[in-house]
Amino acid sequence: QVQLVESGGGLVQPGGSLRLSCAASGSVFAVNDMGWYRQAPGKERELVAKISYDNSTRYAESVKGRFTISRVNAKKTSYLQMNNLTPDDTAVYYCNADLLSRVWKLYWGQGTQVTVSS
Repeated sequence: QVQLVESGGGLVQPGGSLRLSCAASGSVFAVNDMGWYRQAPGKERELVAKISYDNSTRYAESVKGRFTISRVNAKKTSYLQMNNLTPDDTAVYYCNADLLSRVWKLYWGQGTQVTVSS
């Protein structure tokens, strides 16, 4: 069964850091674009960062300079390093990725809670 498994969320104080991971598992032959989204209570899901296979990146304005997306293709894994977190970053974070199993398909992770609070 092909899936994306996220880890690394939790509770952190303002100004702190967290690193999220998203690993593809199952019969995955290739990975194209990978991304991270978030959804805060009462708000729509929004793009946080994306990274292509050749490591070109795109960020939401609100996280530029604080968050860094990266990937290790051999591990079929993406990472989101989040620094200088603020309460506005509190949300459920979801990863996604274009994965080739039998066909190319967009998969989503189950979501991981990030709470920034003192």
